Amino acid sequence: MALYAIGDLHLCLGAPKPMDIFGGAWVGYMEKLKEGLSVITDEDTLVLMGDLSWALDLENAKADFAWLNEIPGRKIILKGNHDYWWSTVKKFDGFCAVNGFENFHILHNNHFEYEGFAICGTRGWFFEEERSGEHDEKVFKRELLRLEASLQSAGELPKLVFLHYPPRYKGYECPEILELLKKYEVRSCFYGHLHGASHGLAMEGVWDGVNFKLLSADRLNFKPYCVIP
Repeated sequence: MALYAIGDLHLCLGAPKPMDIFGGAWVGYMEKLKEGLSVITDEDTLVLMGDLSWALDLENAKADFAWLNEIPGRKIILKGNHDYWWSTVKKFDGFCAVNGFENFHILHNNHFEYEGFAICGTRGWFFEEERSGEHDEKVFKRELLRLEASLQSAGELPKLVFLHYPPRYKGYECPEILELLKKYEVRSCFYGHLHGASHGLAMEGVWDGVNFKLLSADRLNFKPYCVIP
């Protein structure tokens, strides 16, 4: 039994947008992911940290979820900035039931337990959103509320936080999210989103008592990171 995590799979079976076009590590990434994720067993839990599928809706995401359904164990999903297929928990659960997709769970205003730890998280926030004007203060505040709701739901359990966006990296930090990590005594925070040359912006290691780690798929060579062996 183990807890694994990985972000940014960018599956493309339901949308013609393969990441191979970016070259480098992404060439043949679907095959690399299949091999890397083969370590997962029925007893394991896998946290998928956003940007799961390029599909624009659940119907078009069916092929990608069928691919994921072949992975054993419990799969916990949080939203990324490219998860346009994302819907309500009720609709997603119905989609899984109709298609026979088993053991998928949405991390959204809640938490899941693993061996005495609480798996908490949300999408988070990123400076691109602030500069583009595509998202406003209401969206930012909703993300903060969702993260706090997740942390509160965990009670006194020690908390592991999983985000899609990095809450801090070179030249930037989101003080509101960092304050929540401090308030709820979070000691480990995992994030994705950064790819290629942007890996150099990642801030990993311990800052202010929190251990940060980048878990985007290309950073991990398309192998899930073992959070708890």
